[in-house]
Amino acid sequence: MAVAHKNKTFAVLLALLLGGLGAHRFYLKGGTDRLGLLHLCSLFVTGILYGAVKPHPFYVILPLLVSVIAACIEALVLGLTPDEKWDAGYNAGSGRASRSNWLLPLMLVLVMTVGAIVLIGTIARLFDLLYTGGAYG
Repeated sequence: MAVAHKNKTFAVLLALLLGGLGAHRFYLKGGTDRLGLLHLCSLFVTGILYGAVKPHPFYVILPLLVSVIAACIEALVLGLTPDEKWDAGYNAGSGRASRSNWLLPLMLVLVMTVGAIVLIGTIARLFDLLYTGGAYG
């Protein structure tokens, strides 16, 4: 019985677009992946904070931001995995070999850009709120 072939470029794209919800983890490891469920829980924590506590809006979206940052790191790790190691880990029974093309490095640059912007923005806003009470925004 052949296993479905998992595409590395598609996994990186999922991590970039829907990584905060764990879509890349579910694509690679199935619906019972614990880290994927942890990504998904960040959405529920955000909803609970929004509905119950009413803190500053930044603190409401902070769990999602942390999940997006983690997904960007995971996307970089997935994208930089050599094709042979990728096939051994995710495509052992598919009977096909992966062959990355030019789109993958472009997506990795995009992931790095988005991840850096989200990380630096999150750190800056968190320090602003913690040390100045939000005086700069």
